[in-house]
Amino acid sequence: MRIPISVLAVTALVTTIPAAPQATSAVPKADAGEKLVNENDCSSCHAVSRQVVGPSYAAIAKRYAGQADVVPKLTKRIREGGAGTWGDVAMTPHPDLTDAQAKQMLAYILSVKAAAPAATKAGKTYSYKLKNGATRQLDFPVYADGKAPKVTKEIFKGYALYNSYCYRCHGTDATGGELAPDLRMSLNSGMKQQTFMSVAMAGRTAKGMPSWAGFLSQDDMIKIYRYVKARSLDLAPAGRPPSEQD
Repeated sequence: MRIPISVLAVTALVTTIPAAPQATSAVPKADAGEKLVNENDCSSCHAVSRQVVGPSYAAIAKRYAGQADVVPKLTKRIREGGAGTWGDVAMTPHPDLTDAQAKQMLAYILSVKAAAPAATKAGKTYSYKLKNGATRQLDFPVYADGKAPKVTKEIFKGYALYNSYCYRCHGTDATGGELAPDLRMSLNSGMKQQTFMSVAMAGRTAKGMPSWAGFLSQDDMIKIYRYVKARSLDLAPAGRPPSEQD
């Protein structure tokens, strides 16, 4: 059978066209590291440009800029945990991460640049009269606007989280238990939100308190803190508080 010349010409043309480049699945180390950071429990204790429980990524990058031994040193810290460099609060260990994964995470963290400082605004405060006649200023609302004694959705969520995870050791209604202290007294003795969150996220292994990092988010822990703070001032009642959702 004779094949027409036109068909042969088209066939030759098609076979000489170079193949289109195949999409690569390779991910730049910094991008792969950011993905790993977001998938793990890092955001429970760290943020890009502000301190949460631990230092910001920007602060870490600034401190270790140009140090030759930073990668092996911080790879070990990520996998083994520890305290001392940034204070007494221990970083939780991550033994399930490989050295290669920890190095990818570091490639991202060490690439973070500090953002330009934003204009500071005075935070809103809320004034509450306590049962003893004193007045206390808080930087968050306890009651829904115009609906006191109904608490905000945030305070109610803190109550729900506390009574799901914390009451077994710290007692119902944050009143203390056989295994752990009365958190109302801790806050009334001067414990601030930063310390509260640091202890909760890092845990206290020697005292049998687990780390909640990676299980409860930073936002969850703030809600728990605010509920306990409201309880410590007798602004939130024992039991299920009335809520704006009711």
